[in-house]
Amino acid sequence: MSAAPSGPDHAHGEVLDDPAEGPVDAGDLLDDPRTDAEALCLCSLLWSSSSVARTITDTLTPSDFERPVYRELFELIAAQVGAGTPHDPASVAAALTQTGRAAGHRGTALSRALSDATMAGGAPEAVGHYAITVVCAAYRRGFHAAATSLTEAAERLPQDQLFAHLVSIGRAQRTATQRLAGPGDGDGDQHLTGHPEHTGTGALLRRPAQQRCCPPPDESTRSATSGRLISPCRRARATR
Repeated sequence: MSAAPSGPDHAHGEVLDDPAEGPVDAGDLLDDPRTDAEALCLCSLLWSSSSVARTITDTLTPSDFERPVYRELFELIAAQVGAGTPHDPASVAAALTQTGRAAGHRGTALSRALSDATMAGGAPEAVGHYAITVVCAAYRRGFHAAATSLTEAAERLPQDQLFAHLVSIGRAQRTATQRLAGPGDGDGDQHLTGHPEHTGTGALLRRPAQQRCCPPPDESTRSATSGRLISPCRRARATR
């Protein structure tokens, strides 16, 4: 990166690009991978077992990642996992070189992203948690994108196309909501936790808040005084 010039004509905070290196993404300079859920997710994925990695790569999609370089890195890791080849940092770095993707500015950015992810400090057993965090962030970005799309549509689309556009966006967000909740919402289905015994290939993500600490109440736990159903956890505490 070239040195920042001084003088009244220089805009403070402007990031200058070195023509030899290509444009610089502000995120490359400011983001700390140790506090970036996407980097932590990739880190955990790189160090996870092949069975857990397959579950994660079957569940996440590249579009779940906000930064393009992380999308591309996830695609590379997923390709390694899908081919049954090692997906550890050294193997992924070797794949970058062997496929010619380590050259040029984009290759430098990918190699740096791999290095950042490798050293981010994500524990392999937490990969499911980080995956949920990444999907939840992507879900929320989808609503921002929907709002932007509706605003642009209100300005540019013919009147007879507005409602159809609204419906298409609503369907897309409903699909995203169903994916996030998973089947049988709230019925105690399996959760993506990063442990093989808790996951299955293609398992849908569940929000952590939906995980239960105990089974749902039944008729045998109905309060004799109020008639309300009492959670077995509360019943146990009340009888101590």
